[in-house]
Amino acid sequence: MKIRYLFITFIILSIISIFIGVSNVSIWDIFSLTEEQAEVLIISRIPRLLSIVIAGASMSITGLIMQQLSKNKFVSPTTAGTLDSARLGILVSMMLFTSAGLFQKMILSFAFALLGTFVFMKILEKVKFKDAIFIPLVGIMFGNIISSVSTFFAYRYDLIQNMSSWMQGDFSMIMSGNYELIFVSLPILIVAYLFANKFTIAGMGEDFSKNLGLNYRQVVNLGLAIVALATASVVLSVGVIPFLGLIIPNIVTIYQGDHLKNNLPHTALLGAVFVLVCDILGRVIIYPYEIPISLMVGVIGSGVFIYLLMRRRKYGL
Repeated sequence: MKIRYLFITFIILSIISIFIGVSNVSIWDIFSLTEEQAEVLIISRIPRLLSIVIAGASMSITGLIMQQLSKNKFVSPTTAGTLDSARLGILVSMMLFTSAGLFQKMILSFAFALLGTFVFMKILEKVKFKDAIFIPLVGIMFGNIISSVSTFFAYRYDLIQNMSSWMQGDFSMIMSGNYELIFVSLPILIVAYLFANKFTIAGMGEDFSKNLGLNYRQVVNLGLAIVALATASVVLSVGVIPFLGLIIPNIVTIYQGDHLKNNLPHTALLGAVFVLVCDILGRVIIYPYEIPISLMVGVIGSGVFIYLLMRRRKYGL
């Protein structure tokens, strides 16, 4: 999978994304924009594109890191309870701080996402049956328990409508001034790239890592913090996007192998391209209405997930 082809595809899809919408702004108007068209681009279309790209890259890379640290190709924020834990953190922030701002919500969402991911990793260490398919099923059950707790308290404190906005990923409400929190993910992705080789070593096991002089626990905790913070920023900005961290890293490793540092740019680009494709389809299928990105990614992602399971059984992966 040549990265230049991915980049060219990304540029083409980005241009298409900017000029698709109910407001009449075409690529031919770019040199003679009216004031209204310029506002549409600056306030809505460009922020939406940036959110799509950052969310796609962030969730894909968090999935790659989780798969490396857990030594399981079917682990991701979706199948490890990370997304559900982040949602619970948002609910708790609304319960404890009735006028909580985005920063307060992000702190609690990050704390709960980190705690949920850490608990899942501990469960992973205790599970004796290490089948690759069994582990994510445990994670999905763990996530459903957390989701049920969130739903219970949301009903109990009459916050179910507030919670619904965080349960479904949607780019339609992205506007200049309410999406900037997602930029928190950018320095996190840089840190992930800088520590990629250490994550690779940590993925080989605690004993192997210690023999090479690596502080295994410290590196794993850093990886979990990266996953939790990136997940929290994406959930707060655009909502939950399922399966993204599961399918994109698997597709990349099928064609690129398991070299984590080399795979990071491919994973980020393919994640952004995949979300762009889903977003564009969601905007044109029932135009002028829009299908939420979580539904599009969920439908396509679940199909790819089933294919990966079948491929594993067929080839003994």
